[in-house]
Amino acid sequence: MKTLYFDCFSGISGDMVIGALIDAGADPEFLAQELKKLKIDDEYELVWKKVVKNGITSTKFDVILLDSISVNNADDHSHEHTHSLDHSHDHSHEHTHSHDHSHDHSHEHGHSHDHSHDHSHEHGHSHDHSHDHSHEHTHSHDHSHDHSHEHTHSHGHSHHHRSYKDIMKLILEADLSDNVKNTALNIFEKIGRAEGHIHGMPLEQVHFHEVGAVDSIIDIVGAAILFHHLEVSVIKASAIPVGTGRIKIDHGIYPVPAPATLEILKGIPLEHTNIRGELTTPTGAAIVAALADEFCAFPSLKVQAIGYGAGTKTFAEHPNVLRVIIGEQA
Repeated sequence: MKTLYFDCFSGISGDMVIGALIDAGADPEFLAQELKKLKIDDEYELVWKKVVKNGITSTKFDVILLDSISVNNADDHSHEHTHSLDHSHDHSHEHTHSHDHSHDHSHEHGHSHDHSHDHSHEHGHSHDHSHDHSHEHTHSHDHSHDHSHEHTHSHGHSHHHRSYKDIMKLILEADLSDNVKNTALNIFEKIGRAEGHIHGMPLEQVHFHEVGAVDSIIDIVGAAILFHHLEVSVIKASAIPVGTGRIKIDHGIYPVPAPATLEILKGIPLEHTNIRGELTTPTGAAIVAALADEFCAFPSLKVQAIGYGAGTKTFAEHPNVLRVIIGEQA
């Protein structure tokens, strides 16, 4: 029985899931083509590249908004919450002078304006002053596969308030398989119900702001596409570390884990950690909560593939990656 195990030793987020699955052998070109069926590909471009996190080569997956020069998943540990206030734990100074030999196999369907894929991956507001000086030198040998649709003009579609109903309609009307649709809707419902519970509103009235909506759609539908593409029968996961500290979101300064993340993870084993920062995001939590059949220690497997999905933050004492193991379980 083909089994996939999430080893979440550094938490889990949507972009880390996609990166890990690509790293384990899922086809990113197939992913990009399937995602076009949502008919929102004029709003984003996909970029995936190899980076090194504390000695581990992994795949970094990013969704870049064309409308707002904003990098989604910019800080995978502040998915939808952005603006982390932890002045000491980012350990970054990431020196992402990433030895970018700019091989940029960029698949650029148009006039590469480049959209400056750095934008510091922080949505511009991160107060992470990161005095740790870990000089991680994230040697991202950047074979940066850039599915840019680079339409040289701004698409002012004003998707600032996509509702849960809008997103459900988008997924249902896409020419995706029923299995992919059902999986994606199940994951999105986890987030929608948690947000509705926290904010005291029915599921149908839950709204996602622009960055959260676009990046959540891509991460969630993308994860559903790749799981079914890999033909996995069983999904298992480790206990989930969520991090500690505080984050700033639209409603103010909140504790880690964020209320929505904690709500999504009710009934799921959490793992204590002293790491300051948001290790698990609502999207990551919803993916693992919706898909995992069991939360357990490493299962008995004949390992066939291993993938590492990189987060954006760099920590001093451990690689910030999600590990996925795929194998046959008797």
